Amino acid sequence: MPRSAHSLPSERILILGAGPCGLACADELKRLGHRAWTLLEAAPVPGGLASSVVDPAGFTWDLGGHVVFSHFGEFDRLLAELFTADELLHHDRSSYIRFRDRWVPYPFQQYLHHLPAEDAEACVHDLLLACQRRQQGLPAGSDFATWLHGMYGSGLVERFFGPYNTKVWAMTPEQMASSWVAERVAPVDAGEVLAALAGTAPPARRWGPNATFAFPARGGTGDIWRRLAARLDGGLRTGARVVAVDPSARTVTLANGERIGFDHLVTTGPLDRLAAMTVGAPNSVRAAAGRLRHTTVAMVGLGYRAPTTDERSWLYFPQAEVPFYRATNFSKYAPANVPGADKQAFSAWMTETSMLPGTRLDYHRLIGDCDQALRRHGLVPEHAPLASAHLELIEYAYPVPTVDRDAALAEVVPWMEARGIYPRGRFGTWRYEIGNMDHAVKMGIDIARRLVNGVTEELLTPVCGAVTVAGGRA
Repeated sequence: MPRSAHSLPSERILILGAGPCGLACADELKRLGHRAWTLLEAAPVPGGLASSVVDPAGFTWDLGGHVVFSHFGEFDRLLAELFTADELLHHDRSSYIRFRDRWVPYPFQQYLHHLPAEDAEACVHDLLLACQRRQQGLPAGSDFATWLHGMYGSGLVERFFGPYNTKVWAMTPEQMASSWVAERVAPVDAGEVLAALAGTAPPARRWGPNATFAFPARGGTGDIWRRLAARLDGGLRTGARVVAVDPSARTVTLANGERIGFDHLVTTGPLDRLAAMTVGAPNSVRAAAGRLRHTTVAMVGLGYRAPTTDERSWLYFPQAEVPFYRATNFSKYAPANVPGADKQAFSAWMTETSMLPGTRLDYHRLIGDCDQALRRHGLVPEHAPLASAHLELIEYAYPVPTVDRDAALAEVVPWMEARGIYPRGRFGTWRYEIGNMDHAVKMGIDIARRLVNGVTEELLTPVCGAVTVAGGRA
């Protein structure tokens, strides 16, 4: 059991993983004056899933489509401390879905008047039926597919939600729970849809927390975390991969055989890996963690010797013949993402292709298919020279909210916390619905405050790891 409700100044807090959560935890411990902490990172650089790379041609790439927006005042203040006003670029989101021969604004369900007449009629007909049935309530604990049909009707599910979500998650919506949707899936008002079809609707409201977003002027998203790591005054050790956790001895073992002691352990890596390497973990805990599912994503960054002509932010592709589910206009995010003094000479598109872990991948074929898809859909001039092609395989990309996820977490997380081990961050909690960078920072700050001062975490309830409603911008 944890030794006390809050830590004494001499108690050792060990943090595994220097992504946003681990870095924020260490930074908050430093701010609180707790000096007995160490942050271990297996990779040679900090940042985790939010790090950035520069390819041999000089293009900067993120590990997936990150943008900077916030639900929490702590994250806002962190950015203000790390960046001056001119070091962050600000954008209004401009996103579209490719549907048949046209681009439909995002969110798809709010712009049915942009569809071909036959598709629009079918979608609206089924949406109205769904609205009528919804008055009787959606089935409790329904899977994602049932939820989608109940919310939007079969027309929208067949044309967009079904194929797109299957593509993103590498599994069907029937295999997923619906408890995670919250602000991740946009609502729809049937009256507004009908008014838009009749040409009498007011301008559409911008939906979602990322309707406006920021991005570092240089260095990609990873620049945030490089700056945060730099102010930790030597408490970060990179290249330190943990291979075993012993909660009884209160030690972790590194790949080089070194043992490091702890009184409290904050882990931000994948929960299934944590369970597998924890000494004394019961078979039931390991089996429950083994039921957790995640996606692997291949990020293919394509740089072109041609100027950026598209003003949109990112684009969604539900169709099977396009390998990626999303393409991000990365040179639009920040001109410094392309090389050279003349930033108009290049453009950069970042694509994301999802797959099940362990899928065999033909890298050269995927790069070629992504390049051809960008050209085929008019995002890149047909004869624009390819200046760079860079692929990053992100083994753990997104935790999947499967129908049995919460039951698995209820088996694993309490066992860990009872032994002074606190899984946090995107893959520590395994909750996509709180998987953004600002959520990760908030979790890191909250657990630091809990361990030092004994205060209750605001984003997660103690011990059980159950999600509460976040309290806005404190």
